[in-house]
Amino acid sequence: MIMQESELILNADGSIYHLHLQPEQVAPLIITVGDPDRVEKVSRYFDHIEHRVRKREFVTHTGRIGSTRLSVISTGIGADNIDIVLNELDALFNIDLASRVPAKQITPLTILRVGTSGSIRSEIGVDSLLMSRYAFGFDGLLRFYDAPGLCNNVWLEALAQVTRHSERLPCLPYFAEADSDLISKFSTDFYPGVTATNAGFYAPQGRQLRAAIAVPDLITMLQKFDYQGNKITNLEMETAAIYGLATILGHRAISLNAILANRATGAFSSNPEKTERKLIETVLEKISSGI
Repeated sequence: MIMQESELILNADGSIYHLHLQPEQVAPLIITVGDPDRVEKVSRYFDHIEHRVRKREFVTHTGRIGSTRLSVISTGIGADNIDIVLNELDALFNIDLASRVPAKQITPLTILRVGTSGSIRSEIGVDSLLMSRYAFGFDGLLRFYDAPGLCNNVWLEALAQVTRHSERLPCLPYFAEADSDLISKFSTDFYPGVTATNAGFYAPQGRQLRAAIAVPDLITMLQKFDYQGNKITNLEMETAAIYGLATILGHRAISLNAILANRATGAFSSNPEKTERKLIETVLEKISSGI
């Protein structure tokens, strides 16, 4: 199958459209961060940087820590940007850009989201580190893909019991999981969580400023979820989309979160930069030891 130019869009130099990357400029081990300024906060720990590329909010640094080659790329905020980043990263490894023909053998990527999040449980305090074992997507992205296993399963049935989603939520949720091997690698340093990925920061996460919100009891509903002892622990805006697309495309992914806010207690970190640095250093130590 040859893809049309309007479907797989390339820049004049042959790089992928949004990320502006060539295949040789990115490694198969990739850290994703939301904030473009966080890229340098990660790559400052690299022993050597081979490539620095920027277009729009997408900043990429590729280099090495010891003998391990890796990239860190900023996605910007939200599942819509994840749709761009995951598909274009996959294309760099698994589509011949010159011919626009998919590779016969897939190259799997390892994707580590290093981001911030807010807890909805009082026992998970600010400045904690949380690993998303599972994720519910309230952003709608995966509903545009042919992914029946992610859009219809027992987890969603259990969620429906507390959200009555056909009546209360603007979109149908989906469900995705982290890679089991990556879970085992990070389990000793991170609180295991079930993450809710939201379509925005304010009303989609139950925050009200001046605009009235449609589901004022969203947090309370999510706090009631309990499936086989698994409870929803935190809110953010990318994890479920990363997990869902990674599952579809044959990659492995995990989301690692610095908890800066606690919605149950109303607290916010007094030193978010320190907690962010702790998260980055913990992840890079794991990479140095081999994942």
